[in-house]
Amino acid sequence: MKNISIKVPTIHCSNCAHTIKMELSELEGIKTVEVDVGKKEIVISFEQPATEQKIRDLLMEINYPPE
Repeated sequence: MKNISIKVPTIHCSNCAHTIKMELSELEGIKTVEVDVGKKEIVISFEQPATEQKIRDLLMEINYPPE
């Protein structure tokens, strides 16, 4: 299992956090998603078939582009 931390400057509120958690959790291989609104950061644990690129691509699709 791999853990990554991604900064997302467009996280503004708990609704943003909820949307991100719901969308990322549907990606196969995602184990945990923690969103820190104050730090504008997402910490994700995942394994194959999920990849960091797939996670970043999904964030772009749902209008939360990562730094």
